[in-house]
Amino acid sequence: MAVLLFWLFSAGTLGGALFVITRRNMIAAVMGMVGTFFALAGLYLMLYASFLAVIQVLVYAGAIMVLFVFVTNSLLFLSLKRKGAKF
Repeated sequence: MAVLLFWLFSAGTLGGALFVITRRNMIAAVMGMVGTFFALAGLYLMLYASFLAVIQVLVYAGAIMVLFVFVTNSLLFLSLKRKGAKF
């Protein structure tokens, strides 16, 4: 069972990373990165490193990805505003 979970989390990590680098939409890439972080947290849990798993989810998937989405949306808003879009 442990071997199956290892391969499942490893495939999720690699699949999420490939998803991130192949997306042209920034928001979709961020969601793929969050999935990658969750798969990495699962690998940490399998190594009995529960503190690292929790920190991985809270710090990276939580705080940094929210900040990244905020900055991406702010830049999108500024580029639309420069083009003359009305809000």
